[in-house]
Amino acid sequence: MTGILRGRPAAWLVGIVACTLALVALDAGGGTEGRTASAEPVRNATIVVEEGGTRTGFATPEVTVGGGGTVTVVNLDSMDHTVTSVARAADGTPVFDVRVPAGTSATVPGVEGLSAGAWAFFCKFHPNMRGVITVEGVAGGVEPVTTRFEQPLVVPSTRRGADIRLVMRRAKVRTLPHGPRTSMWTYDGSYPGPTIRRRGGRGTEVTVVNRLPRGAGSMSTHLHGDHHASADDGQPTTQLIRRGDERTYDYPLMVDGRPEPGSFFWYHDHRMDRTARNNWRGLQGMFIVTDPPTPGLRLPQGRRDVPLMVSERSFTAGNQLTDPFADGPEMSGHHGDMSWTGPDAPPDDATIGDKVLVNGRYAPYLDVSATRYRLRLLNSSPFSSYNFTLSDGRPFLQIGTGSGLLPRAVVRSSVLLGPAQRADVVVDFSGATGQRVVLGSVPASSGETGDDARESAVMEFRVGAPAADASRLPSRLPSPRLVSPVPSKVTQTWTFGLEESAHHGSAWTINGRAFDPGRVDHRARLDTVERWRFRNTSDVTHYVHIHAEQWRTLLRDGRRPPPWERGLEDTWRLEPGEEVEVAARFTDYTGPFMIHCHMLDHEDHGMMARFDVAP
Repeated sequence: MTGILRGRPAAWLVGIVACTLALVALDAGGGTEGRTASAEPVRNATIVVEEGGTRTGFATPEVTVGGGGTVTVVNLDSMDHTVTSVARAADGTPVFDVRVPAGTSATVPGVEGLSAGAWAFFCKFHPNMRGVITVEGVAGGVEPVTTRFEQPLVVPSTRRGADIRLVMRRAKVRTLPHGPRTSMWTYDGSYPGPTIRRRGGRGTEVTVVNRLPRGAGSMSTHLHGDHHASADDGQPTTQLIRRGDERTYDYPLMVDGRPEPGSFFWYHDHRMDRTARNNWRGLQGMFIVTDPPTPGLRLPQGRRDVPLMVSERSFTAGNQLTDPFADGPEMSGHHGDMSWTGPDAPPDDATIGDKVLVNGRYAPYLDVSATRYRLRLLNSSPFSSYNFTLSDGRPFLQIGTGSGLLPRAVVRSSVLLGPAQRADVVVDFSGATGQRVVLGSVPASSGETGDDARESAVMEFRVGAPAADASRLPSRLPSPRLVSPVPSKVTQTWTFGLEESAHHGSAWTINGRAFDPGRVDHRARLDTVERWRFRNTSDVTHYVHIHAEQWRTLLRDGRRPPPWERGLEDTWRLEPGEEVEVAARFTDYTGPFMIHCHMLDHEDHGMMARFDVAP
């Protein structure tokens, strides 16, 4: 890191903080001489973020304010932060929300109208940072509102043919329960696009047509997780689909001469510098590869096999998507030396929505029988992670990842998924007739894996009567073979970091360099096994995705991975300071492929690299 401009507060701001910390100490019980138990609550309060807040949290995570008072946020960190309420208003937006750029201060709007009580808050950019504002005394009338599940879940239409045509076009779709429909960029007029369902080994050609509005630009569709030729990978800068044109992608659904294992893939736009924008506007869909019937394996099927794409968006008062990309950041430099400037430049680039959507709808419900269901969970958000739980404590039985079944089923009380990660789980609703079970996301305890997950209700299951159920809960599973043996030495190390310059701006980098589509960062030989290591030297978590192959997880921080990471994977959570080692055999295809962070702003702002598979 060559220099940091942000995070240098003015002298007056330092003075304010010194006074603030003294007041906070008094309010917390230090120096209480002269105060009585009946003293009026402090009229105003200050929340402080010190340097390194992404690691240490708010310096004053618990503050008390008198009714009608104000709360000021002072940010001494080198990163932007927010103070955002966990509680929601009737329209589903946070009761209060303020962004505080590095080295500035701001007043939290709406605090003066809050009712008495404890109001939890967090930073949207770094959800591990959490705190509580306690309102005392005479207060306002604003109360938290329980999420209302008012519209049914919609399962996207299914395409099963060998030749599929998807037209990218603008369409109005129902996302919110009331008011106008939302204009989005879609595949075939729906968000998500149609779900493609094909058996492994049955070749599939998908023709994508670009009929998006003028100004949308060229597009590139990537089938995330699949094994296919480089030319069909949705390259970020080549083989693009211009407006009015079309491109046919060939997916043989084969790996090294064998049918591809049953998997839960998804397709989405992958256009360089525009991936976050194009996904935000709706260019996403699901792709399920199925196995042939397996004797003895009786998983839920038909209507009890439900794909769930979880994402998030923010909307205007007229139910239209907001445009978080309108103000940049601006790119400077050239390929090989790219960096970004402006208020949303790295590390302050994070596209986050106010409302969580499931299959494109806010707070939906699904009527289920008191039987077992297979839920295929996909986090297609641009930035946020979710730690999924069920409101009655009912467990998940995880049977697979996005890349196939696990060797053994794993009972889990929560399932943490970052951007692009998937989990194949079974939930048994037996005994819950008449109940409403909420699928939600909750952060883990501070300092534990998943403490940066967003907190939100996601959807509701309305459990009806029992019904005939031929499924069974499995223990051992016919999981795909893992590559073995693997090299004892690491073939390639990929270091994910942040580079900032006092003169040129900032960029997310891999091995110290921002993405250059013309630069080959590593070469692998066909029909060889390589062992790769990921390292995170930045202060934020990344989600590492590799194209081309499906990978075996070997080590996480030098230890055997947890049971739910012992199958095939294509995307890994990489926390600050963490190291992960993976291995794969390069088969079938040569040419350029990508490795990148799947937090889409990070990908767009440099955190991608190219590797070539050579004969």
